Amino acid sequence: MTKGSDLFVAALENEGVERIFGIPGEENLDIVESIRRSSIQLILTRHEQAAAFMAATYGRLTGKAGVCITTLGPGALNLSTGSAYALLGAMPMIMITGQKGILSSRQARFQIVDIVAAMKPLTKLSRQIVSPKMIPSLVREAFRVAQEERPGPVHLELPEDIAAAECEPIALVPTHPVELPLASPGALDRAALMIMEARRPLLMFGAAASRPRVTPDVAQFVLRTQIPYFTTQMGKGTVPGGTELYMGTAALSERDYVHEAIEQADLIITIGHDTVEKPPFIMGAKGPRVIHVGYQSADVEQVYFPQAEIVGDLGPSLALLADRIEGKIPNAQVLLP
Repeated sequence: MTKGSDLFVAALENEGVERIFGIPGEENLDIVESIRRSSIQLILTRHEQAAAFMAATYGRLTGKAGVCITTLGPGALNLSTGSAYALLGAMPMIMITGQKGILSSRQARFQIVDIVAAMKPLTKLSRQIVSPKMIPSLVREAFRVAQEERPGPVHLELPEDIAAAECEPIALVPTHPVELPLASPGALDRAALMIMEARRPLLMFGAAASRPRVTPDVAQFVLRTQIPYFTTQMGKGTVPGGTELYMGTAALSERDYVHEAIEQADLIITIGHDTVEKPPFIMGAKGPRVIHVGYQSADVEQVYFPQAEIVGDLGPSLALLADRIEGKIPNAQVLLP
């Protein structure tokens, strides 16, 4: 026989979890004890909000879901700001919260808050585990949802009686790599023609371009096309080591070097743009034409409505686009001083 908490931690190990950020409490002590006996390191924080920010940032920097843990009620609610941070910033994260026993209760409704409902607007998925038999499949689903495009936070609530319940060993669900589709040839051809015909092309790297898995491909695209580029605040660091093609980082300013280039561009290729960031340029009747390159279709806004889209796995899709335009962009470096 094994306990629900042991099965839960084994499922976390199955996902490759190496560390968990958080604070122990009465309602998660079984999980904490199971973590102590596992290969996972528990990193104590002084506040639950800090645990959420640490897990979210770990997710953004590694591409693997960061994990945090709290107790019920007030402790669990302290994750809400970090959850919103991860949801807006597309950071994969798993939040684990405790809860009083759901099969029987000896303390009435002391500190009981419906955290599953409270977290639904701030997560991609929020679920309560009501049986140890659910654990393997629900943990696998939580990590899949958290890490697939667009990444974000997922919440799992494990009540203390389910964590303490003895159960027969249950097979874990094997993990598998998620393959992303490539952009269609037609979309690549249309974008390539627009780039080759542009008089003053410019590249922009946004938040979704700043992912560990795509960094080498992004750098190669810049070197192969020789088009100058700038970044948004969350797109910084996308081209390692920098290059003379770098124009700067766009912010809430105007009339500086990078914004002068943006205003003169007649075509901007936005790579990984996410509309949770303030737009670094304003589209309009006299604004630049835009090609959206992203894992997902563009979120069309009043100030962002691209004329062409390349949707698919960023790295391989950029390589296919570079194959079409390398050495064929007569005005590639017009915006350079």
